[in-house]
Amino acid sequence: MPRLSTMAASMLALGTSLAEAQTNPGRETPPTGAATEQHHPYAGMWVTADGRVRHRLLPGGRYEEARGQRECAYLGRYEITGDHIEYWDDTGFTADGDFIGGVLHHGGMILYRRPEMEAAAQRC
Repeated sequence: MPRLSTMAASMLALGTSLAEAQTNPGRETPPTGAATEQHHPYAGMWVTADGRVRHRLLPGGRYEEARGQRECAYLGRYEITGDHIEYWDDTGFTADGDFIGGVLHHGGMILYRRPEMEAAAQRC
């Protein structure tokens, strides 16, 4: 029987796949389950002033990001601690932002809450 490396054995014990660790080395993944906030008050639609970038923060810790005409440009998980948000894109990209004075500051952009756009937006 082949021997597992210490790292592989540790990841298996923690339930982390070796493929995920190799795809995303050195990056942490967000907690799942009870630690994820299910219905955070910041959940909902956030949009840049020009409407080009749209973040839908879904209850349960998933998000959908639209860019221009591309409705499902990025999908992933998020976690909010206080007024700080961490994003983990399904492709391995990570980002963060802060809610300040009722707006979301993320990656040099400012996004405003737009609940009226929620129903009209395409689901990914």
